[in-house]
Amino acid sequence: MKIGVLGSGLMGKEAARDLAASPGVKTVGLADIDPERSRQVVQQLGSPKLKAYQVDASNEAELAAFMKKFDCIINALFYSFNEVVAKTAIRTGVHSIDLGGHIGHMTDKVLAQHENAKRNGVTLIPDLGVAPGMINILSGFGAGKLDKLSSIRLFVGGIPVKPEPPLEYNHVFSMEGVFDHYTDPSLIIRNGMKQEIPSLSEVERVHFEHFGPLEAFHTSGGTSTLSLSYPELETLEYKTIRYPGHAEKFQLLVDLNLTRMDYQVEVEGRSINPRQVLLKVLDPIVDLKGKRDAVLLRVLVGGEQNGSSVVHQYEMTTYRDPETNVTAMARATANTVSVVAQMIASGTIRMRGVYPPEKIVPGADYIKEMAKRGVEINECTLHEEDK
Repeated sequence: MKIGVLGSGLMGKEAARDLAASPGVKTVGLADIDPERSRQVVQQLGSPKLKAYQVDASNEAELAAFMKKFDCIINALFYSFNEVVAKTAIRTGVHSIDLGGHIGHMTDKVLAQHENAKRNGVTLIPDLGVAPGMINILSGFGAGKLDKLSSIRLFVGGIPVKPEPPLEYNHVFSMEGVFDHYTDPSLIIRNGMKQEIPSLSEVERVHFEHFGPLEAFHTSGGTSTLSLSYPELETLEYKTIRYPGHAEKFQLLVDLNLTRMDYQVEVEGRSINPRQVLLKVLDPIVDLKGKRDAVLLRVLVGGEQNGSSVVHQYEMTTYRDPETNVTAMARATANTVSVVAQMIASGTIRMRGVYPPEKIVPGADYIKEMAKRGVEINECTLHEEDK
């Protein structure tokens, strides 16, 4: 297998690391607009399988020339490149996956290429992070075991192992993104009806082994394509996990108009957006730096099976890698894209077209492959009498 990676940032680097360590992968190309950056990463990883490339992804001819060298492409670039990478993959006849991006309906634009991809014999899978991504794969795996699907409840959080005030949180991706997830409305399905409810709402207590009390609350974006893939659902919701009190503290910032993009105040004759000030103030406070982080995940897929009411539960707790010092979120995300890219390139995934993860990635194989990488996903089935 020959696999190319677009982008030598953290996710691209860690995907390349796993690809290079995988026996079935013969060649890994790591591309970046800055050739020095990709060369440095290749040098750091120190595998003869790896080769650095300079590619400007906004130049479609340059992009196509790189992609043609490989069986499958992992797009680890900023989400704004997802559509052009998808279209170029289809045109060049190369399989491709990305890390997602629902802002500006980017994932919808990739999914809209289904017929073109199918016609050209190409497989594309968008939204392959943790949430969305891993949670979609596990939702699809659970749904496939049921005779009738009725509910999907999702709980995910990237949190520090040792929380510190004032927010008991350290960010594992951009705080801009955190603000958006906390302030955009959350899509849910309740009593079979799609609806939007405020993010940071309906706080509930959740418990994970080795952690004290935690809370979970609605945030936007997590339900991804699941409402489209499973229109028969009675219940669908996604909640973010944090330490207790986090939602209430952040709700105050929202209520004070400190997170709005469209709000200005005048200070000493200058018009200032408080959101930009808050981001600057928070950044050093919530920077993860070298602290130990964890990703907690729980997927509950309920319905009828063999005449009984059951819930298939998938649970994961992953920590920062002590050997490579890679964050828990990067481990979970980069290993996911590496595993799925190899499934496509090896022929384990054979369907052609553009599919969301829940409709195409084989859950049992995925769980086994992630376990080989130290990312353990535990499965159990709860029957009516166990609940």
